Amino acid sequence: MRITVYHIIAALISFCVMAPGAPVVAADQALVLAVHPYLPLPEIQERFGPFAAYLSDQLGRQIQIRVGGNYDEHIKAIGENKVDIAFMGPAPYINVVERYGEKPLLARFEVAGNPKLFGVIAVRANSSFSSLTELVNKRFAFGDPESTMSHIVPRYMLIAAGIPKGSPGTYHFLGSHKNVALGILAGDYDAGAMKKEVFDEFEAKGLRAIAITPGVPDHLFVARDNLPAEDIMKLRQAMLQLAGKPGGAEILKRMHPKLTALVPVKNTDYDELREMIKAVNAVLRRSEK
Repeated sequence: MRITVYHIIAALISFCVMAPGAPVVAADQALVLAVHPYLPLPEIQERFGPFAAYLSDQLGRQIQIRVGGNYDEHIKAIGENKVDIAFMGPAPYINVVERYGEKPLLARFEVAGNPKLFGVIAVRANSSFSSLTELVNKRFAFGDPESTMSHIVPRYMLIAAGIPKGSPGTYHFLGSHKNVALGILAGDYDAGAMKKEVFDEFEAKGLRAIAITPGVPDHLFVARDNLPAEDIMKLRQAMLQLAGKPGGAEILKRMHPKLTALVPVKNTDYDELREMIKAVNAVLRRSEK
């Protein structure tokens, strides 16, 4: 019965979802949950609606979902404390800390019992390419410049494979993981980078992996640093206890089909990824001179 209540509340919340890039004008006592635009708006609304309803029930306060216009706008919103809670990819989180300082950490994803995130560099199933070194001078699709698995980590891998600047010939940023998958399938690009979840969705439609990224700590939830300590404590507790709640497993699966729990998170969990980002930025800076 509990999950039914959450889905009813989620249906009501869906009418309160803020448009991408919309100003944050939350009602009194309401909290804003910001999500980066890694999927189309309706899909984000469907995935996070039950979760927002659960948090609303646990805190006794309305939760509104807000989707950023792009990754950078999302980073700025949480960095400047314009939203209360933010769901972030690993690289954008590191960017927030570097630009604005540390934020209160709430929890991070654990997918299939693993708290690490993986990505894929993919080609069409009928492509002759089988290694990253073959992508020199080819057409490549990245997602968003701030994305962990549709840009930062794959570019690090391309640099390590000896491709100058990690830039295979012609490349474009298509904005999202699904756009990358669709661009490859349409024949517009020879290869591209995306999170493994999206690759799994499109593999049967004609994609093939030629490289799997190293694992990095998965997506996480943070809070604005001036949110009352009591609210932060309640949010963290609600998230960490979700897997054991009635209906909790279904709420988790709505956010990610293989999500098993929300687990504790530390800033130092992301140190290895920080080193990857530094390496990529150093190569890009040298190439601009």
